[in-house]
Amino acid sequence: MLSQKTRYAIRALQHLADRYRQGPVPLTEISTQQNIPAKFLTVILSELAREGLIETQRGRDGGYWLALSPVDISYGDIVRLTRGSLALTPCASRFAHETCNNCLPESECRLHRVMLRVRDETAKVLDGISLAERFDMEEAGQDR
Repeated sequence: MLSQKTRYAIRALQHLADRYRQGPVPLTEISTQQNIPAKFLTVILSELAREGLIETQRGRDGGYWLALSPVDISYGDIVRLTRGSLALTPCASRFAHETCNNCLPESECRLHRVMLRVRDETAKVLDGISLAERFDMEEAGQDR
């Protein structure tokens, strides 16, 4: 499950993608239109700026904008930056691997193999979708 932080980051980045190359977008606009608490949004946007996804300008005419083209930012990138991993279990994480507590050795654990496959398929899907792609509300409902 995606954390609230990850969902907020995605919505903020989608908002910035919609305003790509239109100049700085004020924090209050993103916060209000995306229903994200301003204090939490400030922290998230600061992290995304440190990671090089967005840029910021202070002052009266300041705000935030994407540092990269929306086509160059995948949903997989966003989830990894905000959540740390696409894996559902610690033993299936590529970059933050940990042995699961109270489990079988990985070489004997069938769940481990399933979770590796889920991680790889999830990565394939999320890495294949960029912020440049827009989805209608009707389109999203058809996949359920």
